[in-house]
Amino acid sequence: MSRIALVVSDVDGTLLTKDKTLTDAALKAAQRLHDSGIAFTITSSRPAIGMRFLVEPLGITLPVGPFNGSSIVDVNMHPVEQNLIPTSAAARAIDVLDQFGVDIWLFTNEVWLTKHPDGDYVPNEKRAIRADPTIVEDFSPYLSSACKIVGSSRDFELLVRCEAAMHDALGSQALAVRSQDYYLDITPPGRDKGTFVTAMAQRLGVPLSAVATIGDMHNDVAMFKVSGLSIAMGNASDEVKGFASRVTTSNEDDGFANAMELILKENAG
Repeated sequence: MSRIALVVSDVDGTLLTKDKTLTDAALKAAQRLHDSGIAFTITSSRPAIGMRFLVEPLGITLPVGPFNGSSIVDVNMHPVEQNLIPTSAAARAIDVLDQFGVDIWLFTNEVWLTKHPDGDYVPNEKRAIRADPTIVEDFSPYLSSACKIVGSSRDFELLVRCEAAMHDALGSQALAVRSQDYYLDITPPGRDKGTFVTAMAQRLGVPLSAVATIGDMHNDVAMFKVSGLSIAMGNASDEVKGFASRVTTSNEDDGFANAMELILKENAG
């Protein structure tokens, strides 16, 4: 294995526990990366506004990748590179989500929009990103500035079927992938966590073989495929684990910290 020079981590289900907190072990592991000269940053399905609170405690100085890596923002959450869902694709995505009867959210770089403040997963998202939604009656005025559209549902199998229908409806106009069993994310075409990892490696002048990535969901597979070392969390599905070169413990058992310890040991060896 090449000596790792950059680590890119997913957030939910990876860095954070189920109750959306950073453990002391995770914080210490990130600090050890910095102390060892290994660059570190994060990418997530979260909006930019939901990543800000992680930057300082994790000592991040590199840009981060919200919206499944389809945008790149600096540590103050100002866009470095921002891609939007084509307006026609955004409208079509909302139509498909409506047909499946799932709750719909639209994110711009600055705000989270919903029609239903009492939706099943609204409290979960508020707690996760530490922001409140803006309530709207119509998404139409915001379609041209959509960074991400989300369909959320407690019916996980319904969301799997919705994902397949979304692929058929959108084709190459946008990317549709589940970031959680209960979230289906629609993001701009041609950009994902893999393109974010590639951009960060280029920014630092390191080969992709010297990049390690860690995550737990289907949207993390894109970065697994481009990195020299890929680590799946113990809480990942068997399907996601199959794309990774290593598997660590779960996010409830300091899987991130254990994976970073592995990297540090192998670098030292």
